[in-house]
Amino acid sequence: MENNDLDFIHRFIPPPRNDKETNLTLLLLHGTGGTEDDLIPLGKELAPYASIFSIRGKVLENGMPRFFRRLEEGIFDLEDLKIRTNELAEFIIKSSLVYKFDLERIIAVGYSNGANMGASLLLSRPEVLAGAILFRAMVPFIPDILPDLSKKAIILLEGLYDPIVNRANAVSLLELFTKTHSNVKLEWQDSGHNITQEDIASAKKWLESYSNL
Repeated sequence: MENNDLDFIHRFIPPPRNDKETNLTLLLLHGTGGTEDDLIPLGKELAPYASIFSIRGKVLENGMPRFFRRLEEGIFDLEDLKIRTNELAEFIIKSSLVYKFDLERIIAVGYSNGANMGASLLLSRPEVLAGAILFRAMVPFIPDILPDLSKKAIILLEGLYDPIVNRANAVSLLELFTKTHSNVKLEWQDSGHNITQEDIASAKKWLESYSNL
């Protein structure tokens, strides 16, 4: 399902008809070079009964879609990040009225650049998410005033041998979310920057056990 009156290229897939009632929506945020189609199989595997809301980033880096600009590997354009985060948050709010999903029941599932955008949403526009599953995320920025994320649940899934996100940065992200009083946990995978079956199993277990869902 697509709506050309909305601002981002995206797909919205309602939950399948079944006997299990749920109003959970997964917000899928791809990595650099991805599209709105990339993470849909992952979303369906994580929560078969959820709605899927998958968005394509607007920024192009050498023709590859991203959610915000970077100056070089690991160095973000913070002004662009701020603008793009607010733009995406407003789009999510507007889309919730069109597609009738509950902002208090939306979980971001982000990979790499999409995970960093998910972290940025939590830190600056937390009203649009209930929580997040972030694969290979790093610290997007440090807010001047930390938000109260005590009602948010977050899992960080990081690779021990990730050449892009080093261990110190992953731990710094954990510490940052801990300071916001969120229900956050970090799990290390025996891998690099790629998503593994172990990642998927951990994310699915977390999602199933999250009591508010």
